[in-house]
Amino acid sequence: MTSPTEIPTLESLDYIPYLGEDGKIPESVHGQIGVYAIFNQDKILQYVGYSRDIYLSLKQHFIRQNQGCYWLKLETITRPSRTILEAIQAAWITENGSIPPGNGEDERLWNHAIQVKPLMTPEEQANYEKNDEIGQEKLLKQVARRVEEQILSELKKRGLQEEIRFNPKLKGSGLLDLK
Repeated sequence: MTSPTEIPTLESLDYIPYLGEDGKIPESVHGQIGVYAIFNQDKILQYVGYSRDIYLSLKQHFIRQNQGCYWLKLETITRPSRTILEAIQAAWITENGSIPPGNGEDERLWNHAIQVKPLMTPEEQANYEKNDEIGQEKLLKQVARRVEEQILSELKKRGLQEEIRFNPKLKGSGLLDLK
């Protein structure tokens, strides 16, 4: 737990497996406010974020970028304070010596809904272009379902045992995000 003046170094914190042996994101962070650092399989920093519910944020990142989510380091605080959270985030990024991909060029991939339009096959793209608005929406839903199946398959291979529900209302817009 951090007080307003003490910021732990990233180096001083222990690595926590992103998924426990039970195939779940650590339950201990459910509803916790804090800053978290996400590392890939080789323990190279991929992203530093902060959240009012670390668990929900980690779940979103895992869905969007599971190949970069193998290890965690985190610091929780008792009361929400954007100033403290941003200070810890900035300190950890500085300590890293370079901006992690998820906080730089890949920020959109880590923080925004998955866009399925760029993942269309050439055949789907051709069908999309010759359809009217209703047809396009229908096709986007089909593409979203296909991409969703691929993502769920990848997550199963990683051993995830969490329940994953994508927001069905977003699929017609060509977006995948958790409900």
